[in-house]
Amino acid sequence: MPAAARSTPGRKPKSAAQRNSHAVRALKKADPRLGAWIARCGPCDLEPDRGGTHFDHLMRCIVGQQLSGKAAETIFRRFIALFPPGAHKPSHLLGLSDEALRGSGLSRGKMAALRDLAHKVENEALPLHAIDGLPDDEVIALLTQVRGIGRWTAQMMLMFRLGRQDIVPELDLGVQKGARKIYGLRQHPTPKKLEALARAWAPNRTIASWYCWRVLELDD
Repeated sequence: MPAAARSTPGRKPKSAAQRNSHAVRALKKADPRLGAWIARCGPCDLEPDRGGTHFDHLMRCIVGQQLSGKAAETIFRRFIALFPPGAHKPSHLLGLSDEALRGSGLSRGKMAALRDLAHKVENEALPLHAIDGLPDDEVIALLTQVRGIGRWTAQMMLMFRLGRQDIVPELDLGVQKGARKIYGLRQHPTPKKLEALARAWAPNRTIASWYCWRVLELDD
């Protein structure tokens, strides 16, 4: 059994709120500069999205790429309406015609990406049933085999779907901007520089990255 799946007999797993609180205390101690901004932002309410299936989540990620939230939601609703109620299976997606997919508002590129996702899940090249127990780097390697899913999308799934605690999305412009503000940098840190800054945040880099986004909502 993977270490992530084991628990101590007789002891309940920590809730998201408990994990967040523990991470915040550790971050304040490890990095006082970040800690000062954490105090201004307040508690972290990050909680993994457990709704639907991993397949649903990845389909939503692909559909929503490069779209505003409202447009993405509209197209995703039309797309999901093509499935039988409660049965969002790869086999059904693979049976949908180009005409049906285009009618929901999908581009040719997203149609190809969704079909590639469905093929890989269907033939278990992407074993979604097993990824909860896999290490972060293995999850990223598996997900990025799918057309249209890059490193950033894989990291977002790790953070917001799988609830992994030690992810820093080094390519994310918002996290770069937040780090610049926190540390008073003259320019946005490069991905390599951000990774170096984030060493102090381990093993709670997901929560620290969340705060990098939040500090952008504060007045200087």
